[in-house]
Amino acid sequence: MPKRVLQGSVVSDKTDKTVVVLVERRFTHPVMKKTVRRTKKYHAHDEGNVHKIGDIVSIEETAPISKNKRWVVIASGDK
Repeated sequence: MPKRVLQGSVVSDKTDKTVVVLVERRFTHPVMKKTVRRTKKYHAHDEGNVHKIGDIVSIEETAPISKNKRWVVIASGDK
């Protein structure tokens, strides 16, 4: 089974080797037929502390690293 890859923006980089990534998903509401935005925050492992607030990053599922971290940063894009 392939690992999930999500893209989002870094909203916090205060902890050591960890970034918090805000991922937004859009879908059409089944009754209202309106596009709805839902967001979720993921704690991701950032080994070199290179990503800062506002960076667009891709994260990939991994084995648990700590209590909250189950994702690792694999690539970064433009701001």
